[in-house]
Parts: sequence; structure tokens; C-alpha cells
Amino acid sequence: MKYRPKLFVISAPSGAGKTTLVKSLIKRNKNIEYSISYTTRAPRKNEKNGIDYFFVTVNEFNKLKNKNEFIEFAEVFKNFYATSKRQIKDIIENGNHVVLEIDWQGAQQVRNSMPECVSIFIMPPSQSILRQRLESRETDDQSTISLRAHEAKEDMTHWSEFDYCVINDDLITAKEELESIFLEKNNSNSTKNAKLIKKIHKILYR
Repeated sequence: MKYRPKLFVISAPSGAGKTTLVKSLIKRNKNIEYSISYTTRAPRKNEKNGIDYFFVTVNEFNKLKNKNEFIEFAEVFKNFYATSKRQIKDIIENGNHVVLEIDWQGAQQVRNSMPECVSIFIMPPSQSILRQRLESRETDDQSTISLRAHEAKEDMTHWSEFDYCVINDDLITAKEELESIFLEKNNSNSTKNAKLIKKIHKILYR
């Protein structure tokens, strides 16, 4: 029996490794397609328009929003992000799973409008390691890194709103765990799993 295409929503605090995991997942699975978000922020080094994001002006963004073209939108670090309704519909109608890589605010909006979606949160192994990852990017100054680290701590408190959570400690293991959710192989990453809850509490409160 052919699988039924689904919408997967993946969120994470900045620096948790979400983009790396998603790119690996899509590379290994031909039936999973990435939904490209719109953003008003400037491209980072090596980012390309139409591949990483659709980079638009604030005016262009507002025009699309006013036409009800977005399934979700949010303001993050003084920049706007959004997901196209039409893009999701086209991918699913072509028989592929859709992956949205968005923040927890956007995930809430998507769950409200499409409750059948599968939501996944990516958690760093610790707050100190998250800070190290943000610094290793070498794309932000220290004040911005401090702001991102502070916001990340708040973002992580929303993990229980999701169906699944993957702790990105070992990259290979995290890739396998994420893929197992898409392939419905096991339920060990469910946010109702007692062992997983204990691990996450250590990350948040130690």
C-alpha cells in the first residue's frame, strides 16, 4: 500500500543543528521535499535565493501576507518569516512528504490550521553546547549571540507542544532518530516518553 503524504513541522532553537539534520534527511529520502520559507532578513554567506529561502523585502512580504498566501508567519530577531500555502499543497499533491523548518510560533499556527501534521522539536544536548555552536558559526557578534542564546532557552520550553523530540547530541544518531519518525519505525522520541522527558529536564534545568 502506498504511503500517504504528510506535512512534517520541524522546530528548534537557533544553533541546535536543525538545518543540517533536515538537509541530510531530504538527501537520503527522495519522497521528502523541503518547503522553502520566505524571509525579510539578509542572506547569510553561501545562502541562495530560492534554495535556502525566498529573500524578499518587508513590502513584498506584507503584500503576500495581505493576500492570505501564508499558512504561518512570525517575527524572529526583527525579521519576518513565512510559509507558502500553495507550495505545501503542490508538494503533497505530487505525492511527497513536506518538511517545514520553522520556529515554535509558526508551528503553533500550522498545528491550529492543519492539526493532522506531525510536529518534531530538535533539542541541543545542553545549553552550553548550544552557545558553542552559535559562536562557531562566526556570523554574529557577541551581543547577538547572547540574545540568541537567551531566546533559545525560551524556545526550548515549548518542546512538549510537539509530537516528537530529537536530542541532537551525536549527529549520526540524531539523523537516524529523525528518519525513524518519518518512516514510523519506532516511538521512542515521542514527547510522552518518560526517559526522553527526564533527559530534556536535565538540559533545561541543570
